[in-house]
Amino acid sequence: MTEVSILALTILWLVWAGYPIVIVCLAALRHRRVLAAASPDQSVSVILATRADARAIRQRVADLLRTSFAADRLEIIVALDSARAEAHPAELADLDPRVVVVQGDAPGGKAATLNAAVRAARNDVLVFADTAQRFRRRSIAALVDALVDQRLGAVSGMLECRGRGRRLSLSERYWRYERWLRNHEARVYSGVGVTGAVYAMRRRLWEPLPAGLILDDVYVPMRLVMHGWRIGFTDRAQATDTRGFAVKAEYRRKVRTLTGVVQVCAWLPGVLNPFRNPVWIQFTFHKLLRLLTPYLLLAVAADIAWHGAIRIGSAAGSGNLLLLAALGAAVVCLVPRLRRRVATPIVWGLALQSSIVMATVNGLRGRWDVWQQ
Repeated sequence: MTEVSILALTILWLVWAGYPIVIVCLAALRHRRVLAAASPDQSVSVILATRADARAIRQRVADLLRTSFAADRLEIIVALDSARAEAHPAELADLDPRVVVVQGDAPGGKAATLNAAVRAARNDVLVFADTAQRFRRRSIAALVDALVDQRLGAVSGMLECRGRGRRLSLSERYWRYERWLRNHEARVYSGVGVTGAVYAMRRRLWEPLPAGLILDDVYVPMRLVMHGWRIGFTDRAQATDTRGFAVKAEYRRKVRTLTGVVQVCAWLPGVLNPFRNPVWIQFTFHKLLRLLTPYLLLAVAADIAWHGAIRIGSAAGSGNLLLLAALGAAVVCLVPRLRRRVATPIVWGLALQSSIVMATVNGLRGRWDVWQQ
């Protein structure tokens, strides 16, 4: 193994293992302070920005209304994407009196829809939800309780992703790792993002989002952090998503989110400045250096292949090596159990790494309209 491979593997280890180990150790040194319950007069506006059809919206609203949070201090703002919504306000006119339906701002997209929703909100705390997930009954109350800590500008809940009746995919395993890391980062000082499907923030801290923004759940918390606030995490506020995503759908979703990370750096450049961003180290390791993963893996593979070919030294040796590789691949493809255990993770891994490459290309080109990719 040469210096190139050693350097690349060292960076990969630091990003994916070394940094999390340090964060976990630091979090273990901090003792959580037990906070009192939320103020009894605290009121909540649940923000549901959506482009779903009326049936899906009704189901989600019904789920939100089943909350244990006090009914007289709760309102739900349903904001319909002006460009892509499948529902019309008239179809939702008979919803519960606590539900307000508004049309999202032009030119459409989630950021513009969120702006319209928050403008219509009247209560102290904003709780953000998506259409596809479901909350546990205590989730809204748990988010409000967490905001008793006056250092927090926002607090993220925990999203459980698990398709019914099947094994965890590589993407779902990655999400569990991600969720675990976010929890410990918040315990050390502050998270670098929130889970867009379940989080809350103080209404007075909201600022309108720029149209075309991809990742409001990174842009909003990082803007708060640079204003001196911290981002918390509570696993008592839980949302569940039982949808299962195929490789192609997950690839498109990852392209969007990773392109969004690049966009945040371009549209909120203060995150790149260690003198303005109090969580600059966390942001760098958690968000930026991960984007190097496919390129570092390619460097290791190319280095090993190059020096392997030199050591083999002869065309016959190279041919034998290729023949053995082809035979091994054929065995994996022909044996169903091996195919599931070996080929499937490889396909998922290639999809996830290629999504980083595509996101990098999008960022270099300034191509932010990625909803159809």
